[in-house]
Amino acid sequence: MILFLFRHTSLYNKGSPSWRSFWYSFQRISRQKAVAWNFFVPLPAINKKAKKTRIHHQHLNVWERNYRDCGAKIGRFMELTKQFLEKVFSTKRMERYFALYPNDEAKAIRHYECNLMLAESLYVSLSVMEVALRNALCRELETMTGREDWYAIFSTTPELSNLNRYITEAGQHITARREQITPSKIVAELTLGFWVSLLNAEYERTLWHALRRAFPYMPRRERQRRNVSAPLNTFRRFRNRIFHNESICWNLTRVEEIHAEVLKVLGWMNRDLPEWVEAQERFPAVCADIRRRLEWMK
Repeated sequence: MILFLFRHTSLYNKGSPSWRSFWYSFQRISRQKAVAWNFFVPLPAINKKAKKTRIHHQHLNVWERNYRDCGAKIGRFMELTKQFLEKVFSTKRMERYFALYPNDEAKAIRHYECNLMLAESLYVSLSVMEVALRNALCRELETMTGREDWYAIFSTTPELSNLNRYITEAGQHITARREQITPSKIVAELTLGFWVSLLNAEYERTLWHALRRAFPYMPRRERQRRNVSAPLNTFRRFRNRIFHNESICWNLTRVEEIHAEVLKVLGWMNRDLPEWVEAQERFPAVCADIRRRLEWMK
């Protein structure tokens, strides 16, 4: 109805360049909206006599056109240079890359892009690890204390008093958002550093007996606190490097070892988690692509 009125209004002059440009833009936007709203609409390249194409095929075609257009615009308008990256990301951050390839600026830039790709590819495994660990430990702490606000015992237990600062800080963050403090919100607000610290040597006598049940599929002969704490601290440091935008793409073999350890520890908590994570992520493909792009043999 809107299109009908627009085309028949006295203000519309089909011969006017400005109105014609507006009308063509309006038609293009309408087609794109129709695809997004799951309507069956013919694409411009389709013969008028052809039958209407299924919506998912049309959506793919629109995505492919947009992707090609985006790539063309980047190639046409933005040429990545050392000066550009140093201006955006700082000379200090970029100097390691350009020092490695003093005579190949393009490869140095490619290396930095690979670092971004690698960090992105690790998000799935590390985020699942953090959430799964938090929930597993929280469940055992509730069982140990018999209460949902298990953290309340920290202030009355001398051996655990050092942990109370994490709870206080979490409560302050919740209050700052003008939200009501609840056990579930406290748990969600606690950092990975807190959860990993529960497995430190200083809490072995008070917490490990209960928390070891968070890893039911860990081989019994290996089920010792230090065998859990050591890899978790490695994951914490590695995760912080990624989330703080630090460089990790230097020893790809070591990164692959850490990723394999993450999947192993996930399997200690739940047998199905490693396979599920591998189905969601693209880490192996990214590593292979980085080796190809940087011409790394190892």
